[in-house]
Amino acid sequence: MSVAMGNQEHSAYLTRRQPYYVDGWFLFSALSLLALGYVMVVSASLHLGERVYTNITHYPLRQFVHIVLGLVMAFVLAKTPLSVWEKSGPSLILVALGLLVLVFIPGLGVKVNGSYRWVNLGVARVQVSELVKFISVIYMAGFLTRHVDMVRKSILGVMKPVLPLGLVFGLLMLEPDFGATFVIAFTVICMMFLGGAKLIEFLTLVLFGMVLGVVAIVSSPYRMERVMAFIDPWADPLDSGFQLVQSLIAMGRGEWLGVGLGSSIQKLFYLPEAHTDFIFAVLGEELGLLGSCLVILLFGLFVWRAFQMGKAAERLNLRFYSLMAYGLGVWVGLQAFVNIAVNMGALPTKGLTLPLMSYGGSSMVVMCMVVGLLCRINHETKLDHENQIKRSGPWQYA
Repeated sequence: MSVAMGNQEHSAYLTRRQPYYVDGWFLFSALSLLALGYVMVVSASLHLGERVYTNITHYPLRQFVHIVLGLVMAFVLAKTPLSVWEKSGPSLILVALGLLVLVFIPGLGVKVNGSYRWVNLGVARVQVSELVKFISVIYMAGFLTRHVDMVRKSILGVMKPVLPLGLVFGLLMLEPDFGATFVIAFTVICMMFLGGAKLIEFLTLVLFGMVLGVVAIVSSPYRMERVMAFIDPWADPLDSGFQLVQSLIAMGRGEWLGVGLGSSIQKLFYLPEAHTDFIFAVLGEELGLLGSCLVILLFGLFVWRAFQMGKAAERLNLRFYSLMAYGLGVWVGLQAFVNIAVNMGALPTKGLTLPLMSYGGSSMVVMCMVVGLLCRINHETKLDHENQIKRSGPWQYA
């Protein structure tokens, strides 16, 4: 009896002393982007705070609060077992649908620049689409884990999880939020391919998505205007092409090493949304090609480490872990790519933030949650690997 109790106490002691496995390069990339992003938000927003709120610290202080809240949420998710997310996927997609409906309720939904994308909570406004992206990755990872055979057998098995997501896409397009719809759709399609869908099914989904995207652009005058401005922004540099022209000027002024931190001219009421969607253009102007390449390399490191986590989990047959890591990596990489490409004039203007860098509470908190969840995936994968080695016997240590 006493021996059994002693063993239990020893086991509990070892559990308490269990190390938390951390991916150093991943954390380095995430924290570097976070720090550099905050510096650029401060640089890009001081004049705006003075003009709008007669307080130059308005945006820096708020962004600091966003980062603190995000880091708290990251810590919570880093400590939350992944089994919680695996079980809650179907419920979370219903929560996502409910949140998307809330934006259309008078008094709760907030209309900004012609779009209903925010819910007013009194103390703050929440951009629902950011949470929906997070939930969609968890939902798809869980579905593909539970129904892997069905997904691999036929196109109908591939289309089944798209049905509830179709409602999500429909509500997002009603807001309208084409950018979030594109990011979620592309991420989901990539997860299906990585989850076992055949190449022909993957290509069919890509083609179907492209057709729907073209229809959405052609049927919307303001989207067509953005596409035409992208093709030739100098045709109307003071109206439809204004954002892109100012962004290109900012990137061009930066040259190799930039004009110096805080010395951007384009951010001074020339470049719209300089502290949010076009923060990369300000960074390019102030830190030059060197600073721009550094940010791209950091995002590349972030995505590479996320995919390495996915590969490690896949080798241990931890399917849910691997699909989540892949999905989160694709999401962050895609959103960063689109934002940077828009800033450089390689894609039509689209309202997507630069992950971990742009100003914004919802985006910052959710992206920090992504970091926390990836940390948890890395920890549980390495913990499972260690346990497998121990169960295999001491000769495995040789």
